[in-house]
Amino acid sequence: MLSVRTSQKPRLSESAHSGILDERILVLVFGSLRWDIHDLCRAASVNRRMRALAKRVLWRELCAHHAPRMVSALTAGSGNTRLVGGWHALAKLLFFCGGCKPSRHFKLQPSSRPGHFVRSSRFSKTSGRSFLAKGCREDVLYVSDPCEHAAAGDDLVGIYRGIFGGFMKSRTRDCLIRRRVEFEAGVRCPYCGARVWSMTAAGMIPRRNAARRLGSSGESVEYFVCLNGHLHGTCWLMPLSSDEEEEEEEEDEFDLDEYNNGGVPTHNHNHSASNNGGVGVNTRNIALIKV
Repeated sequence: MLSVRTSQKPRLSESAHSGILDERILVLVFGSLRWDIHDLCRAASVNRRMRALAKRVLWRELCAHHAPRMVSALTAGSGNTRLVGGWHALAKLLFFCGGCKPSRHFKLQPSSRPGHFVRSSRFSKTSGRSFLAKGCREDVLYVSDPCEHAAAGDDLVGIYRGIFGGFMKSRTRDCLIRRRVEFEAGVRCPYCGARVWSMTAAGMIPRRNAARRLGSSGESVEYFVCLNGHLHGTCWLMPLSSDEEEEEEEEDEFDLDEYNNGGVPTHNHNHSASNNGGVGVNTRNIALIKV
């Protein structure tokens, strides 16, 4: 006789809870949390399935939420779904200062600065042009303001980061390959782990322009670019006089807090500018990201 256990509920396979339905729910959940990167980091560490889902969908959504115009510029022509190096690397770059270690071109005491999350970040395509060598100025490059770290005495170390758009087809990459610049030994990208080129060794740093943007002396600027187009660098910062601050180019400010308030502008631009050195930002070329 065939017996039927009516009290036993059918077990659903893991695949029954996977797919677009779960992804949509999670997008709604994290959207209600304003795409907080700390929450997403915790969720992605739960198990392999959540880690894979975050890598496939959630990191991209986080980046698009906090920096929509930057993401649009970086993915132009690629359908806004794929990014060289991965979306998780871009998310880390947006919200994490990678720290620094001394290199053969940049001496540092004490020997290193640890990485850390940042409360706010400002990335500018206008600033990025100041880091591009002559002949490569048509490349798309976003660069952050330097993150200040105390050094010996009253010295300040500036740690900055950035990313190229369409790096595989960029003139910068083509120039590095044509010059047969070797990868820097012992240095890896803090965002994707790829090998890097030293732009100092390549002789491709426009020192005067880059130093002016960073508020540094020209001889103390160094940065690396990895195979995936991520940039990270260091410099010695100099205190700016009031006259130098007045000479900075005035630009309109674009505050991504607007996107964290349901698309309603906060109109709190003066406060945001004061937290970022008092310098406004171009609405087409800037992403101001806060957590």
